[in-house]
Amino acid sequence: MDDAYIGDVLELVAAIPPGRVMAYSDIAREVGGGPRQVGSVMSHWGSDVPWWRVVRADGRPATGHEERALVHFAKERTPMRPGGERVDLREARWEPPSIRS
Repeated sequence: MDDAYIGDVLELVAAIPPGRVMAYSDIAREVGGGPRQVGSVMSHWGSDVPWWRVVRADGRPATGHEERALVHFAKERTPMRPGGERVDLREARWEPPSIRS
């Protein structure tokens, strides 16, 4: 994995507004690669960006970080599904401005 790819992933995650999220697959669609590559970047270098705004395709936060992510979601008033353990992706998914021509 090259530095440019890592930088692209982290730059996109840093741009996600409070209260909004992107799935790993959403990020991969924007910067290339796949959801697992995005997850690898986040697990190694994602601590300095709003990592909680990156969720699984079903709206659940990253494994092992659920409790901390839920605190951030509450603070940012992120729309949640009934039960409060998953983000409501229909309401909270963020679409970045297109950088493609």
